[in-house]
Amino acid sequence: MNKEPMTEMGYEKITKELEELKTVTRGEVAKEIQEARELGDLKENAEYHAAKDKQGLMEGRISFLENLVALAQIINPAELPHAKVSFGSTVTLLDLDTDDEKTYTIVGSVEANADKGYISFNSPLAKQLLGKEEGDDFTAKLPSGEVDFEIQEVKYVEITLD
Repeated sequence: MNKEPMTEMGYEKITKELEELKTVTRGEVAKEIQEARELGDLKENAEYHAAKDKQGLMEGRISFLENLVALAQIINPAELPHAKVSFGSTVTLLDLDTDDEKTYTIVGSVEANADKGYISFNSPLAKQLLGKEEGDDFTAKLPSGEVDFEIQEVKYVEITLD
């Protein structure tokens, strides 16, 4: 089984969501099902079927989160060297074709957030960045095609999930 690297904050985020689903949401959905069941004929009871669908999605999410917790490998990126790109590194890239600068931070899949520039270590770009250092040129093979980049800077910046 592959370990799932994440920060302490990422681990706390998923364990909090898991606890909420198991202790609060599960009971709420069970109550919705019971109330819908009391409305009568289950074959044509839209409320009942909606509640059962909601229950199935919730149980799937619980199972997914339990698996993540079991595979969690908590890493403190502040303790890692960032001379080369590694987990938790913030990397500034220069697109050699457009001269656009882009900054990404490599995080665990549970912390990934495209709006903040947090990319999963499993993403195609992150996999190609790992181990590279400032000044390196490389051609990234991305789903949108090939892009030529130069690594402008590699550093550690504290990761915030909120």
